[in-house]
Order: sequence, then C-alpha cells, then structure tokens
Amino acid sequence: MPLCTTCGQDNPDVARFCLACGAALGVDEATPQEERRFISVLFVDLVGFTARAERLDPEDVRAILTPYHETVRREIESFGGVVEKFVGDAVMSVFGAPTAYGDDAERAVRAALAVRDSVHELNNGDARLDLQIRIAVNTGEALVSLGARPSMGESMVAGDVVNTASRLQQAAPVNGIIVGEETYASTRDAISYEAMPPVEAKGKAAVVPAWVATRALVAAGERTISGAPLVGRGRELGVLQGIWERVADERTPHLVTIVGAPGVGKTRLGIEFGRVVGELGGRSVRGRSLPYRDSSAYGAFAAQVKQFCGIFESDPIEVGQEKLRAEVAKLLGPSESDGVADHLAILLGLDREASVADRETLFFSVRVFIEAVARDRPTMLVFEDVHWADRSLLDLIELLGARLRDLPILLLALARPDLLDTRPSWGGGLPAYTALPLDQLKESEARELAAHLLGASENGERAKRAALLAETGEGNPLFIEQLAATLTETDDDSPLPTTIRGIVAARLDALPAAERAVLLDAAVGGKVFWRGALERMTDDPDGLPELLGALEGRDLIRRQTVSSIEGDQQFVFKHVLIRDVAYDLLPRARRRERHAQVAEFLQEATSETGEAAAALARHWRDAGEAERAIEHLIAVAEEAERGWAKDRAVAFYREALELLPEDDADRRNVVKRRLAIAHTAAYHAVDARLLQLEGDGE
Repeated sequence: MPLCTTCGQDNPDVARFCLACGAALGVDEATPQEERRFISVLFVDLVGFTARAERLDPEDVRAILTPYHETVRREIESFGGVVEKFVGDAVMSVFGAPTAYGDDAERAVRAALAVRDSVHELNNGDARLDLQIRIAVNTGEALVSLGARPSMGESMVAGDVVNTASRLQQAAPVNGIIVGEETYASTRDAISYEAMPPVEAKGKAAVVPAWVATRALVAAGERTISGAPLVGRGRELGVLQGIWERVADERTPHLVTIVGAPGVGKTRLGIEFGRVVGELGGRSVRGRSLPYRDSSAYGAFAAQVKQFCGIFESDPIEVGQEKLRAEVAKLLGPSESDGVADHLAILLGLDREASVADRETLFFSVRVFIEAVARDRPTMLVFEDVHWADRSLLDLIELLGARLRDLPILLLALARPDLLDTRPSWGGGLPAYTALPLDQLKESEARELAAHLLGASENGERAKRAALLAETGEGNPLFIEQLAATLTETDDDSPLPTTIRGIVAARLDALPAAERAVLLDAAVGGKVFWRGALERMTDDPDGLPELLGALEGRDLIRRQTVSSIEGDQQFVFKHVLIRDVAYDLLPRARRRERHAQVAEFLQEATSETGEAAAALARHWRDAGEAERAIEHLIAVAEEAERGWAKDRAVAFYREALELLPEDDADRRNVVKRRLAIAHTAAYHAVDARLLQLEGDGE
C-alpha cells in the first residue's frame, strides 16, 4: 500500500492523493510540488455577521457557524472542490487543483448556486439563523502547491485570481453570486447570467467586468448541443443505422460502445442517431453517469426508468413510487409486478429501507422490466459517460447485453478511452457487441466545420482563418467551436480558451505520476522532442522507454519512424494543444531548468546550424541565458542572410536586439545596422519579385 511521505498514512493502490491529508502520492520528494494551473476560486462570506457576533455569546456564535460551515463544505466538496480555508465566517475553496476535471469553472458556479440554495434552506429550518451571504467565483491562472495540506492551514494557491475573487465577493449582491469575466465566458452555455456594472475593485488598475449568476440552464453533466451541422460522421451513422435495422428487424439485442476523447462528438453522434431511431419507428431514452453529486450507483439507468414511468425529479417519493408501480403493473400485470416494482424502487432510490439478499435478484427484475418495455416497440437505451459509471452499473449493462434474447433492443454506451483503462475486458465475450472508435475529424472535414462556424466563403481572408482554426483545433469539434467563438469575440492572439485548457489538463491529471512528469518535461522541447533530451531530466533514464511507450499507448505522443538526430528516438505530441497545456503547467523555475537541459542536449547532438541553431537560441533565451541566446540568434540571422531568407534574418535580429542590455550601446548599434540592412534587402527583394512577375506577364 502506498505510504504517504507527508503524514505516514497507508493508502490503497489506486489512490493518487493521501486519504488522510490530501498530499500527492507516488511523487518523489525531489520532484517540484508546484505547478501553474487555471483554477476557479469560490469565496463565500456572511453579510454583517461580525457586528451580529459582537452581541452574541461565543457558544451562540459557534452554534450558528457550525451548521453554516458544514453546509458550505458539503456542497463545495460534492462538486469536487477543495475548501482551502475558513476565516471566521468566510470560506475560500478551489476548483481545478490539485486535480482538474475539465469543467471546473462550471462546477464552481454550480457549487455556488447549491450553497446559496442550501443556506436559504438552513434559514427556513431555523428562524434564529437568518444568514445572509455574498458569493463570488473567479477563474484564472495561479501557482498551486500540490503538496499543501489545507486542513492544516497550509495555503494551496497564490495569484491575482484569488485577490480578484475576494474583491468581487465584496461587490456581490446580498444572497447573490457574482462571477468574473473568464468564469462567465467558460460557463455561459450552462448558467444563466444577468449583466451588472463593472466592479471598481480595490488595488485593481482597471474595473473588473462582472455578471450575476441566477440559475443553471441545463442539468449537471448535460451539454449544449451545437447548432452547427454534423460534419464527417456519415460513416459512423451508417454503421449505427445498420446495427439498428438488424436489431429492429431480427429482434437481436446488441451492445454498442462509442469510444472517443473529450470533445470529439460522442454525445452529438448519439443524439443524431437517436433521431434516426425515431424516424425508423423506434424510441430512445438517455441516462447519464455523473462524476459528482450522483449518490446512486445506478444513476443513468434510474434516469431511463423514470422516463419510461413519467417520474420527475421534482416528484415527492410517494408520487414516484405510485407512478413506478402503476407503469410496472401495466407492463407485467398485477400478479408479477409487485416484486419487480419493489426492486426497481431500490435502484431508483425511492425505497431507502428495503434490501434484497443478492444482486442477481435485483438484476433479474431489471431484465424483466426491460424485456416488457422493449417487447412491442424497438428501443434504444443510451448510457452516456459510462467512464464515470459505478462498477455496478457497468456490470448491469454487460449483463443485459449477455442475457437479453429475442428483443428489439440496442444498448448504446458513450465513453472516453478511460473506460478501457479501468475495464479492459469491456464487452468481451458478449454475443453481439460492437466497439465504434470516434477519432478527430479529417483535415477537410475540420475546415468545413470551421468555415461554417466563421461564415467563411471559399476564398478570402475568412477562408484562411478557417483553415488555421481547423489546424489549431486538430480535428476536435468542440475545440474548433471554442476557438471559433474566441476568435469571433476577441483577436487572433487570444489565449487558449479555458474550456479547452481544462479538458486537456483533466486528461493529464488522470495520468500516473511518473508518466505525467515525463510528458510535462517533454513539452519543454516543443511539439517534437527526443529521448536524449529527456534522459538529462530524469534520475532514471532506464525507465524512460516504458514510460514513453505508455504515453504512446494512450495516444498522447507518437514515436516517429525517422529521426533528425542519428541514433536518437524522435517523438511528436499527437496534438499541439496537449503540448501547450502541459508546458503551461510548469512553473517558471522548472521551465528555465528544463530549457537549459534541452539546449545542452542540442549543442552536443547537432551541428548547431539551421533549425537546430534557431531552436538553441530560443531554448537558451527561455532558460534565462541571454548571452548564449544572443550569440545563436545573430549566427542564425547571418545564416539566413546568406541564404537570402531576408525576412527570417530580420526576425532573428529583432529577437537579439530585444535581449541585448540597454547599456550595451556598441553591440546594439551593430545589430541595429545589420537589422536595417536585412530589412532593406527584404523590402527590395519583394519589389524585385513583383517586377519579375510583371515582366513574365508581358
């Protein structure tokens, strides 16, 4: 069992953080414990409580604060947040650290809404409380101490995002929730907001844009479906339709799993296929597994049963039971329905007292119910996000796939590749099973989607922007949509949208510690990197082949068959976005150290000319070694001049000039003179090319 080096607690093998103190496990003590992360900070504070407490006995103060603190902590932690500190009647929590989940800003706002509603219920339950609160959520970059123990008063995050969240909280309306600009941009598709005047925050040079969150627009875990046309999924839809026709015509049950990375379009494909099922006379019902706030092991199946029975979440338990019994009786008849209804009530959480002797009995009742539902009408049960499903639900789905017979029923599971990490045998041995991998769009398809989102025509500047957008999004429909929205609303140099950053960061956080550390180090090299450079960064070079092989197996990197450095293995990140997010996680000190190690490797392994010289210059620059960077920049600029790549020479001379100290007048004058000559030559080279073209035209 992993032993926590911080507190000495034994932990199960699957634990990545200590169950006792929360410290990271499986990380060498020598490994840096700080990272730069995009996080969301949630502040909750009582209004006017200090003045009120002054008039109260200390025991009365504690009697008020204890249920308040417990309620706030419960709601925050139920959404995956970490309570960093209690300061009197104020609570600060963090989402996105030490583990990112990909939707941390949305989780933070949903937690804020839950806190607001729960405090209101506290007041209704005890007239003496009369608690009034102000809440703020702000999203941004922070330096995170991964080994911090908030429960012991250690600070976990530092950065302006925290200060701004505190200032916003002070400007929030009473019993209201205020959010910053980045939080609003990341969550506006899921949360309803009202505009408010910008906040003049103490210590901030400019006003802070802010919005008031009012309610959730969609249920937790739901996605807003894009209005863009479905692009590049015709073949997959054809496969699914062929399976459905066999299921409906031959009454052959079938389990299909669509496997794909976040954002690749699993949900959209499932919805479009559901429409096809409806057009062909069938019906489909959906259920989703949630990574948070889902206390039921069978939550996705329970949602499907409730749809069949017309049960709403707002129904009292008694009403839900009545609807369940009535529908089961209608399907099975009075004599057989009681036992099945009793067992389904347990799975749906409608009977919290009853129990059964074994799980097989429960699963048999599920099977009887599903057989009755699908007997007269072809039916599809859609299980979304089964990579988050409890093991019991996975067992149930596979059991249905194995034991249902002579019925027109299709079980459709949507999952990330994580499912196959935890359940390698998924679907194995079933009589009718299909795994349908969903990869990124092809280049032409990505361009088509980007052009539609930008309104681009066949020619012109917008078509070029669409091509660039498709290349940056690398075939992931969600990434392309998010980038298009950012490009439409801001400028070309906008940072990576928080939504994309969060999704990629969550995938990296799910890696074993050793693999993750190698991936972050590899990111320093660029999209292309070499094993030789990584060997300089690790104390265990013999373990690198296995770790790199594991990362390649997860389709995060790919080894290239040809290497530009003889005798060394060359790798490339599958997506430049993975590289960019991994690099952004590194604190500046570790970046500088790693850049120096890459530069030393390149100096030994290359002739220091051409692209290698340019890479050397930039690695020395990012390592903080200005003199070495200047030397290489000037050398590569001169090389570019000799090859009449004048524009390239201009760029390198400008970089060198930026690094030269202001008081180094002699060298600055030399570089300025060379820059002017190269710039003039580049200008006349353009004129010469134009004259040549005009001459050719004559």
